Amino acid sequence: MMIKPQRLKKGDTVGVIAPASSPNQENLKRAVSILENRFGLNVKLGKNTLHTYGYLAGKDEERLEDLHGMFADRDVKGIICACGGYGTGRIASDIDYKLIKENPKIFWGYSDITFLHTAIRQQTGLATFHGPMLGSDLGKEEADELSISLLNQLFVPMETQYNKDIAPLETMIEGSAEGNLVGGNLCLLVSTLGTEFEIDTTGKILFIEDINEEPRSVDRMLNQLYMAGKLGAASGIVIGDFKDCGPGERNPSLSLDEVLEHYTAKVKKPAVKGFKIGHCSPHVSVPLGVNATLDATNKQLTVECGVE
Repeated sequence: MMIKPQRLKKGDTVGVIAPASSPNQENLKRAVSILENRFGLNVKLGKNTLHTYGYLAGKDEERLEDLHGMFADRDVKGIICACGGYGTGRIASDIDYKLIKENPKIFWGYSDITFLHTAIRQQTGLATFHGPMLGSDLGKEEADELSISLLNQLFVPMETQYNKDIAPLETMIEGSAEGNLVGGNLCLLVSTLGTEFEIDTTGKILFIEDINEEPRSVDRMLNQLYMAGKLGAASGIVIGDFKDCGPGERNPSLSLDEVLEHYTAKVKKPAVKGFKIGHCSPHVSVPLGVNATLDATNKQLTVECGVE
């Protein structure tokens, strides 16, 4: 059964953690100021948030400690991730999912956080939020206003209506689909395969995005999802931003569009590309695990609210 977290209100405390890589500290400071001054929140930094251990924000046990601590803290009403990068898959099997299920609260992030979105949803039923992070997105000096303003969905239950007015969209396969919205970063979704956290796409709308992957790499990952039955099991496909995913030095190459068209044509499920969701600006945040409707013919995605 799907669980929606309680909405935020001014004066609430939100926890900030870095379960993957270390955030840019100047960007993080600016983002914390936005949460405090614009949204009226109190911010509690995880004690290991600013640690660095190679490409990780601290050792596995430190990052896990912050995650558990924020879910266990009754004063913390929501958890926002500071950075992506790499590392969440390393702690997934050690997470206390019973603790999370008994203390459901807002959980927000994207990119490498995809592994946690998938694991938490499938182990606990908690709806989470795919949205821009503090140290790598919202705290940048040139941070996009729409991206920041969509934090309001944590305070007021609101349906997301995404259509071509936000950014140009292109229908790849016509039709309509309904189901829970799941997915995130393509690379991380593929990394769940064969594990206890393998993504379940059956009857669901699958969302994908990625960054810095050549078309051949996107091809390899989509082929693996296809052969694992994940594309065919989905009711529809939402294609987000694939930043800097054009051909590199390899020549000749298929284009990214040719790769995407190949796999959507194979499964013949309603599919639309061009959504500004992912490593992009603006970055439209959406709840995952809640019901959504994709009208591919008319280029519109409707996602129900993610909070109670």
